Amino acid sequence: MSRYARLAFTDTVRQLQQDEGTRPAHWKDLGEAVGWERDPLGERETEFITGRDGFYLASVGETGWPYIQFRGGPPGFVHVLDPLTLACADVRGNRQYITNGNLKTDGRVALFFMDYARQSRLKLFGHAHTRHLDADPDLAERVSSPRTAGRVERVMVIDLEGYDWNCPKHIPRRRTDAELAPTFERLRALEEENELLRKRLAELGADPESAV
Repeated sequence: MSRYARLAFTDTVRQLQQDEGTRPAHWKDLGEAVGWERDPLGERETEFITGRDGFYLASVGETGWPYIQFRGGPPGFVHVLDPLTLACADVRGNRQYITNGNLKTDGRVALFFMDYARQSRLKLFGHAHTRHLDADPDLAERVSSPRTAGRVERVMVIDLEGYDWNCPKHIPRRRTDAELAPTFERLRALEEENELLRKRLAELGADPESAV
């Protein structure tokens, strides 16, 4: 059992897994032996996180209600400082400050990093806090490139507890404009080539439509 599983699989969750027949038998033996130490990110997780152009961030307010926010930016805007720490520039948005307010009373967060094109999902648990820019100028400079356009108000730091890769089932396959750009460029090139061929056929006295 990983640290992520220990945090996510509460007594009630484990009982439901037992009732539904989905709890692996060997977890009973491993339950008290593992999952106490934080799960460090490996090379695969680091590459996945730094390659994403956005992530979902869930926090909980003092009323107990969860709040989910999407944060986007160019690939690499989430920085992996070390195997147990993430950081990114906190750029001014609609100025509701719901997430930042929640973090003042409860720093526990859940993150989803998605790769829709490859149907991959990485889930993480951690403790988040924000720092003023002048509190750590070196870190503020580091996370400011690359970053989302806009005014940087502070730095968000997330101390990771655990992570888990989700199965690809039910993840819709989608691609961004950047991922589709090579295909669009190839289509434009083919259209231009086709138009040139039509003009050449016309010059030779042939009917371009009959040659299709």
